[in-house]
Amino acid sequence: MADHGGVSHGVARTSRERTAEQKAAEAEKITKYRELEDEVRAAVARKEYTPELFQLTSKLLRINPEYYTIWNVRRRSLISGLLSKRSAGSSPSKELPNSSPTATTTTPSAALSSSSSTATPPAPESATVGRTSSEADTSVGQIPTDDRAETAAAEQKDLELLRSELGFTIPLLMKSPKCYWIWNYRLWILQQAIERLQISVSRRIWEEELGLVEKMLNKDKRNFHAWGYRRHVVMQLESHSLGGKSMVESEFEYTTKMIRQDLSNFSAWHRRSKLISRLLDERHADDMLRKDFLNRELNFIREKLNVGPEDYSLWYYHQFLMLNLVSYVGHPTIAPALTQEERATYIIRELDDIKDLLEDYPDYKLIYEALLEYTLSLCQVERRKPDSAEKEQLAEWLEQLKKLDPMRSGRWADLEKDCGLVELTFGRN
Repeated sequence: MADHGGVSHGVARTSRERTAEQKAAEAEKITKYRELEDEVRAAVARKEYTPELFQLTSKLLRINPEYYTIWNVRRRSLISGLLSKRSAGSSPSKELPNSSPTATTTTPSAALSSSSSTATPPAPESATVGRTSSEADTSVGQIPTDDRAETAAAEQKDLELLRSELGFTIPLLMKSPKCYWIWNYRLWILQQAIERLQISVSRRIWEEELGLVEKMLNKDKRNFHAWGYRRHVVMQLESHSLGGKSMVESEFEYTTKMIRQDLSNFSAWHRRSKLISRLLDERHADDMLRKDFLNRELNFIREKLNVGPEDYSLWYYHQFLMLNLVSYVGHPTIAPALTQEERATYIIRELDDIKDLLEDYPDYKLIYEALLEYTLSLCQVERRKPDSAEKEQLAEWLEQLKKLDPMRSGRWADLEKDCGLVELTFGRN
């Protein structure tokens, strides 16, 4: 490791000498940890997934929640005896959530799939989805009363155990909110609820999970783990497995709420951008409503930019809206029916507003970058090259960017070539 002269981030390092008592206490902790780990490994080697082993995993995970192998041991302990056995006639369960639970978002499960999917056992013969009330009614007339009582008792036992497991992870999440393995284990427990419990019961558990995620995001509004987890929870609540319906309207409003609390919440802006296409489709929005929606979103982000023009997340969303005006062929857009002239009018209006912003904030490089990009976008929409007046402005903005961000001189040089400014700049010199 390189020697940085005893300085880290501008703060001089200080040597903290530990006392003999502190060293002895630390050594004792390490010894106990290793003994606990050896006990768990020995039990696994004997394939003894007993309640005693389950308790050992609790002790070990409270010390080290990053130990993903122990989370897999805990799963095995649950499905090897603590949770009820599934009936022989049940259909196989879904794959355990060690792979990404959604194809469009990155979740804790996605990170785990490459490293531990083979270590997690398949759940034995559990139902694919929660049982509906009609299925329960049909089975009532076919199953003897004693068996029905036994089944109900097993489901109640599973419910209590699954709730207990969710409760077990909460203090671990409070301490380590960005630990993939805790989030992944909760997803597995929630999937067990779908497979083992009545739909109404499992849905209530998933709804409570949404409340937990909201508390986590209130504590740390930019926790991308929690945002990804929330997307998965919402997807499940919308699914047929939980008797769900669309939540796109409430989720869109949630992004508005989170943005108003923190303009720099990139995750909220990103989530908002991903909801719009579906939101408009479900509203059955015609061309007029889509145009009105675009106007309101542009006004919304413009207000935010007037407050925080230095914020990357705001420009990200503004760029997303502008791309809807420029790159609108071959993929869903907000207002696909806009004419070429209407698109150009929108871009010119945004350029004028950003130029006004520049008068108050002449040293913010993101403003210059936006002016460059959108001027070229205007030329693209109008199918022409920059005129002489635009070239003059582009050259001025690039000169400012060279001063404000000299580390990216190569990028600015490439932009000069793309804009046809090399000769113009040379002539000035």
